[in-house]
Amino acid sequence: MEILSVDSLKGTWGTILLSVNADNSIDYGCLEQQLDFLCSSGISGIYSNGTAGEFFNQTEQEFDRIQLLMAEKCRRNNIPFQVGGCHMSPVVSMERIKRSRSLYPGAFQVIFPDWLPLTPEEQIVFLKEVSQVADPAPLVLYNPGHSKTVLQPKDFSVLRREIPSLIGIKVAAKGDDWLEAVKVHGEGLSVFIQGHRLASGIKAGIAKGSYSNIACLNPVGAVAWYQLMQEDIAEALIIENRIADFFENCIFPFAKAGYSDPALDKLLAFAGGWSQAGTRLRFPYKWVSQADALSVRQQAKKMLPELITRF
Repeated sequence: MEILSVDSLKGTWGTILLSVNADNSIDYGCLEQQLDFLCSSGISGIYSNGTAGEFFNQTEQEFDRIQLLMAEKCRRNNIPFQVGGCHMSPVVSMERIKRSRSLYPGAFQVIFPDWLPLTPEEQIVFLKEVSQVADPAPLVLYNPGHSKTVLQPKDFSVLRREIPSLIGIKVAAKGDDWLEAVKVHGEGLSVFIQGHRLASGIKAGIAKGSYSNIACLNPVGAVAWYQLMQEDIAEALIIENRIADFFENCIFPFAKAGYSDPALDKLLAFAGGWSQAGTRLRFPYKWVSQADALSVRQQAKKMLPELITRF
């Protein structure tokens, strides 16, 4: 596949959600179903082993099989893809990247090692080593708010200067001061933010795209919404306000009740009705019950018909 660049890394990207059987094994047939749907949805690209892919809860054999499946599907459909080489251990992360280079992804996504926070010097040392292992594919840094090492916008420009192969960063957009700082320090990086705030991020001039939780909800609807942002940002922001209401009333209560981000992503996919993955997570994590998920699905149809009815 073509190597991604700062300019070409943009749009709404969809993820593979780990499909888990009742015996805790992976349902690879369901993964294929997801990939087939994503490839036909018009999505900007597909990535593996993000939060919804439960990258932290796979064997290395399972990891390799998932990456190969994604690469084969994406090459067949000429869809850009990124391999999530993420792991809490830097040793495991680099081994995953080494083994996946032969798949020729457009980029590798990585996280910082996540048992101890990294100093600024250690951040640079880690990413430089990873960039050498990943070469010629560039890097995208996934830096969620719950990471042990959470970057500030001023850190973006330092890492970009020190790591030439770093083309993008995935972060959670915050308030106005944060957005203004990203305008200054995010130059030279493709900044991706959470899907449900993408229209605001594009209007602010800081977001190039999203590894999208709205694509978890419905990839086809997420693509249509992203296209609307290019044509009528005011209308797209109206939809974003309704998305915010849906999240506040139907999704965030589960977060407050202790459900993890992967559980919320799988709840969104169930609510959208496009994925056969269900809501089950791998041991030992809890997931949203089917009864509760069915209730959320009904609310999604009422509150966000533009996103849900696009099949």
